[in-house]
Amino acid sequence: MTLTTEQKNDFLARGFSRRSFGRLATIFAAGSSLPFYNEFAFAQVAIDNRKLPPGAVKIDNNENPLGPCNESLEAMRAILPQGGRYMFYLPGELSELLGSQEGVSQKYVQVHDGSSAPLLQAVLSFTSPTKPFVIADPGYEAGSEAAKFIGAKVIQVPLTKDYAHDVRKMAAVENAGLIYICNPNNPTGTLTKKEDIEWLVANKPAGSVVMIDEAYIHFAGKDEHTSMKLVAQDKDVIILRTFSKLYGMAGLRAGVAIGRPDLIKKTRGFGINWNPVTSVTGAMAALKAKEVIPQRQKINAEIRDSTIAFLEKKGFKVIPSVSNKFMVDTRRPTREARAALQKDLIYVGRPWPSMPTWIRVSVGTKEEMEKFQAAFVKSFA
Repeated sequence: MTLTTEQKNDFLARGFSRRSFGRLATIFAAGSSLPFYNEFAFAQVAIDNRKLPPGAVKIDNNENPLGPCNESLEAMRAILPQGGRYMFYLPGELSELLGSQEGVSQKYVQVHDGSSAPLLQAVLSFTSPTKPFVIADPGYEAGSEAAKFIGAKVIQVPLTKDYAHDVRKMAAVENAGLIYICNPNNPTGTLTKKEDIEWLVANKPAGSVVMIDEAYIHFAGKDEHTSMKLVAQDKDVIILRTFSKLYGMAGLRAGVAIGRPDLIKKTRGFGINWNPVTSVTGAMAALKAKEVIPQRQKINAEIRDSTIAFLEKKGFKVIPSVSNKFMVDTRRPTREARAALQKDLIYVGRPWPSMPTWIRVSVGTKEEMEKFQAAFVKSFA
């Protein structure tokens, strides 16, 4: 894909060289489909792109084993016979519905096929060799990989002792282009207080943008912990939401970026949004289903907390989590620990270099977590 003159001038102004244009055009054209740039791609690498054997416990990708709610399933079944039509109006209806629920105008909401694409588009829009990408360590890696690919500097800021984002150190990064906050964090499942995020937005370098990835916010209590009011106040903030996690639609691909219209417009120039009518319809049905969030919060919390209590009783250190995943220290190198569990058909998350003996465990069903517990004790106790 060819970059426009306006895009070329913008890249040059941000410190890119003309030699970078080919690489920039590559990510521009491929978007989130580039290998190694999204959760799906990381998941493929983690299991060598294999179909898992029968009986395997798949607790590696932060998926929701409950799948789509009944309301979404019914809505998608009803729309399937019309699948021969593009129905371009549907994403607009989703934008309007979500905007009304979150207290922002429809023009603030951009629908995507998941939340990976807007993350990568924001990296293209706001980072450069002179404007770093700032991220927590450990943190979700897709933005970092994209920044490295286009030649932008990546600044990793260690989490605090409480496993929150160190917003003061992040704000201190000179000339930051994009500051990425995943809240609750991936992989640790821990929260950063919205008051701290508000401080970051108020004290960040001038001209930088704060991206707040709220993929897991529904598990923690959306209304209590969201930073959406910063968008309503027209701050330099973009919030990501996805239907992949609590709503159980990871394979169906639906998500949104929510931000001030000029920020959304800038990111929209990088890549084409294609929204399957099934996923958009399912997403709208999920938003209208009033009991889905509290019911799934309760189910997830009960299974997560009982599993963590079991591990702690066995003497293992676990990071307190408010999400649908947690990290536990196996006291062995992560790759060895994963291999040991796979012998019992238990598949857990990928390694993070800054936590070399920890594994990320997604919350599965009660039965799956009981199998995980048995295998864990067999391998490490």
